[in-house]
Parts: sequence; structure tokens; C-alpha cells
Amino acid sequence: GFPSDTLSTHYIHQPGVAQLKKWGLLEKVQESNCPPARYLSLDVGPFALTGTPTPVDGVAYGYAPRRTVLDKILVDAAVQAGAELREHFTVKELVTDGDRVTGIRGHTAGGATVTEHASIVVGADGMRSMVARSVQAPTYNERPARTCVYYSYWSDLPVDGAELYTRPGRLIVFGPTNDAKTLVIIYWPHSDFHRVRSDIESSFMQAIDMVPGLAERVRNGRRSERFEGTADLPFFFRKPYGPGWALVGDAGYHKDPNTAEGISDAFRDADLLAEAIDAGLSGRRPLDEALGDYEQRRNEAVMPIYEMTHQLAGLEPPSPEMQQLFAALRYNQEQTDRFFGTLAGTVPIPEFFAPENIERIIAGAGKGAAA
Repeated sequence: GFPSDTLSTHYIHQPGVAQLKKWGLLEKVQESNCPPARYLSLDVGPFALTGTPTPVDGVAYGYAPRRTVLDKILVDAAVQAGAELREHFTVKELVTDGDRVTGIRGHTAGGATVTEHASIVVGADGMRSMVARSVQAPTYNERPARTCVYYSYWSDLPVDGAELYTRPGRLIVFGPTNDAKTLVIIYWPHSDFHRVRSDIESSFMQAIDMVPGLAERVRNGRRSERFEGTADLPFFFRKPYGPGWALVGDAGYHKDPNTAEGISDAFRDADLLAEAIDAGLSGRRPLDEALGDYEQRRNEAVMPIYEMTHQLAGLEPPSPEMQQLFAALRYNQEQTDRFFGTLAGTVPIPEFFAPENIERIIAGAGKGAAA
């Protein structure tokens, strides 16, 4: 049913916001009392970098709307576009003809069993996708979870951008969301989950206290909702299509949320999948060929950030090379903005981290420091 909440840290980077703009939904997010995140900052201890990711398609800022708000906007738009919505409906099984999926079978709460047939069944049903399980979708590039995470919302804790604080074994994230609230997220190593869960509030504040100025801000505010969290944060790809079925969003590909790419990825992949299905069902291309292209384009788009996300999920101090880069970026705002663009998905990671680009940044820092 909608509106409803779900376990999600719900930040949308510029490419995802651009997708909302393309669908004609950005204004609705803006009108929902959700402010833009006007900057990104990364505090590494001795200093902080602050910048604005390189814009994409005229979109300069990210947003972090609550899922109660965002999902309702999306589902209402789907209905307006002609979709038939059935709320509180449970899909119990897929209908098949041989090895081909031909529909679904399920029921509303307390209702009779209903069977529906379709040319293709799309599982947009999350990391634990029933569709993926039913068709035994092959997985690849699997890696175990590296972090656990808890988050909540604070009132009277103003923030105008997304702020990240790295400390040994911790990542702390702030971001503005609806109704003048601030989303506060903390990541710990996966092995800490049971300890953290046994006393979430104490663990939360111990992490916040690693950044004294931040601790004062948090204590001057007020936590307005309960903590939410999980340690179930695996890395995997699934083959996202087969005879009569397809997967999108977390059902098809999942990683740690520390780079906050999940919603933007899901928007992009929904667009790619819709394009592939339309090409196949309209007869412009063989459906299997179009869906195969969808998988390839998805993987090419996400592999660099998949690897970066896995690395960051180690919650380890920056390597000497990264420390040198961060120090150099202090004297180069343009490249600092481009660095944040690699996290936001507006600057290609291989392009920014190309050896020749890193050498230029570090060489330029010497001149800036001397000046």
C-alpha cells in the first residue's frame, strides 16, 4: 500500500534526479518539502573537502526524499500513465508453460486466488526477489557483506548538503530530507552488527563522538524517529532476464549502500529495461537480444562504482596514495567537484582516476600550496 516506508537511506544522486526530471516528476519531489543537497563534503579527519558534483542534464543537486513520499509519486505517475495498480496484493507463485514464465498467481488480503497472464513478468521485488528465486536466476560476481548500518532522523539539526565523515572503522553520513529533518546514517564493520544491535543508541553516539563538532550538533538536535538498520548488505549481480521474465533494481543487482547509488541505479535500469521490452514486444528487435543488451548496458554502467563501493565498504583509512590525492584536491576546486562527481555518477570513475589525471592534480597542488 502507498504511501509506505521501507528500509532505505533514499539519497538520489544527480543522474537519478535527471531521470525524475525526464519523467516529469522532479517538480513533485521539490514540492514535497524536500530540499536539495546543495553540496557534498568529505571529512577525512585532518581536513574536509567540499564541492558540488559536475551537473548532468542541467541537474546540479541531489535530493533525499522519504520513501513514503517518493514511492507515492512514482506509483501515482505509473497509474496516470495507464498501469493498473493493485495494492496489498501478494504474489504467491509464477505461472509457467514449460520453462517459460507466462504470468503470476496471488491474492489480496483475505481475497480469492487470482491468476494473470503476461508476455513478460518483471521482478522489481528487491534483493530477496521471489521472481529471481522462482526462476533460479544465476548470480555472479558475488561478494559477502562488509558493513552493517543504522540510521534515523533528527529534527533541529539543519544541514544544506550531504556530509560524509570517515573515521577508523566508521562512516557517518548526514543529509537533508522532507519536513526539515536530517537523515543520519552510520556504517560499522559487518562483524560489529550484534554488538551494535544490542545497544543501538549508545553505539550510534559513540560513533558520532569520534567527530566532536558533529557530536555537539547532534546533541543540540532531537531524534524524531526510531532507528532502522541491517547487516544484510551483500554484493551480487543476477542474470536479469530469461524466458518470459526480467529483473530490475535490487532484484537484479545489489551492493552496499555506502555510495548511495541504489535508487539512481534502479531508475536508470528501469528505463533501460522498459526500452528493451518495448523494442522486443513491438518487433523492432528480437526480445532476447534486446534483453541481453539491457544486461550488458547495466553491467557496463555499474561495474566501476560496484568496485569502488566494495572498496569503501572496507571502512579502512585512505591509502597513502589517496591521502596524497585528497591533500592535493584541497587546492583544486574544479577537480574536487569532479571527484565528487565520481561518487554521484556524473564523472566516469576510470577517467578521473586515470594516472595522468591524478599526476596533473598532484603536480598542480604543489603550485597551489606554494602560492
